Amino acid sequence: MACHPPSSGSYTVVIIPLRTGLCSLDALRFYLWVKRLKGIEQEKDALCSGLEILEKGRLWYLQRLQENKARQDNIDAKTGAGCFHGGAAEARPCLLRHRIQRVNGSLGSVMSEPNVTSCINPSLRDALADGALRWHNTVLSQEVSDKDRRISRLELEKDALGEKLDELQAP
Repeated sequence: MACHPPSSGSYTVVIIPLRTGLCSLDALRFYLWVKRLKGIEQEKDALCSGLEILEKGRLWYLQRLQENKARQDNIDAKTGAGCFHGGAAEARPCLLRHRIQRVNGSLGSVMSEPNVTSCINPSLRDALADGALRWHNTVLSQEVSDKDRRISRLELEKDALGEKLDELQAP
């Protein structure tokens, strides 16, 4: 990665003596210029840090995708697509999926924040806001689909348990 933020978090301050006093307009301009530069440097450091985190996150996501595919292939090979098993084994993936969706939503909202897009034209800002709404809708739709699948699985389990109960009471 090309940029590495300083580990100490400190910045170098350069003081250049001016010909006039501290209350002069030149001194104020210089002070504001240095303050702006410091803010830009801090933003650059935060962005570089974010890029490093995103790169690690990208690798983590790829690894999880590979593990997911391997688990899916393993389940398909062992039981076939028609068998449903729920319970405690599903709790961890459900929690992980929820956290991943929260992270994805947070990233989407960071990219569509008004203060981030304040320097760009209004039509692009509207497009980003629309994208954020679409992303939020996608996340909510995914959660509804997950809940529907869980309800279907629980109904199948209930039916299977009802059949077993009928078999046990039949003799």
